[in-house]
Amino acid sequence: MDIHGFLAVQQLPNSYAAIAQKWFTPLCDRLLKHQEGAKSPLIVGINGCQGSGKSTLTSFIDAYLSSVHNKNVVSLSIDDFYLDQSDRNELANKVHPLLKTRGVPGTHDITLALNTFRQLKAGETTQLPRFNKATDNPFPKAQWPVIEVVPDFIILEGWCVGVSAEDTASLKNPINKLEEIEDSEAIWRTFVNEAISDQYQALFNQIDYRVMLKAPSFDCVYKWRLEQEHKLAKSAESDSKGVMSDDEVANFVQHYQRITEFALRTMPDKCDTVFTLDSSRSIIEQDVRK
Repeated sequence: MDIHGFLAVQQLPNSYAAIAQKWFTPLCDRLLKHQEGAKSPLIVGINGCQGSGKSTLTSFIDAYLSSVHNKNVVSLSIDDFYLDQSDRNELANKVHPLLKTRGVPGTHDITLALNTFRQLKAGETTQLPRFNKATDNPFPKAQWPVIEVVPDFIILEGWCVGVSAEDTASLKNPINKLEEIEDSEAIWRTFVNEAISDQYQALFNQIDYRVMLKAPSFDCVYKWRLEQEHKLAKSAESDSKGVMSDDEVANFVQHYQRITEFALRTMPDKCDTVFTLDSSRSIIEQDVRK
């Protein structure tokens, strides 16, 4: 694997090479061990709050397994299955105005996700959905990558990947200003919670190996998400109408707070490898169960 080429493509500092060697190469070796002799793809789920490094970790695993071990790897993000603006506007009109904003469970096309997984596992020619956050809509289907072989690994990363639903009684009290002011009757968060308990579990239950990048707390999310948005603004160039201002990011992350905090409390016990992060996203420890 050309680690320096990887660092250049991902715009990462040279110090990431040591991090990868210490933490992520051993993770890849564990994944290879679990995949040995498998007759179907090993499905890896990567959970972590916004800006925690899920996409970079996914890219590293993909590059390492494919270049060093000649494995066929398909990498997907839960974000790539977002509904388009038209469908979210329809949800906003029928259910609750907050569903206009992409992000929470209920704003993804889980039927598309399930069909994509089914096609990949069956070895059918499969188009991999891709979502353009700069335009807040999917890329045209003609631009979606096409896979024509059964992959050895399927990686699904996302901030809510693997989460379960909360007890409905816990939804009663708002946890931030967004819920207090814009969802005073708990209609939005109830809809989101019901979505998690239904279709999303059908998707998450297919995961064979679960990884978590565990943030210290939700307080880091705004800072990390802001860094992501600034990076997106630079890369989006002229096609940037979907890029948010700093104030918009502050409001946006409140949509994620409830589920993120619930995941921080409950996900570690469900995961096979947990990387604990500090406020600067450095890994300070790991817990490996298998």
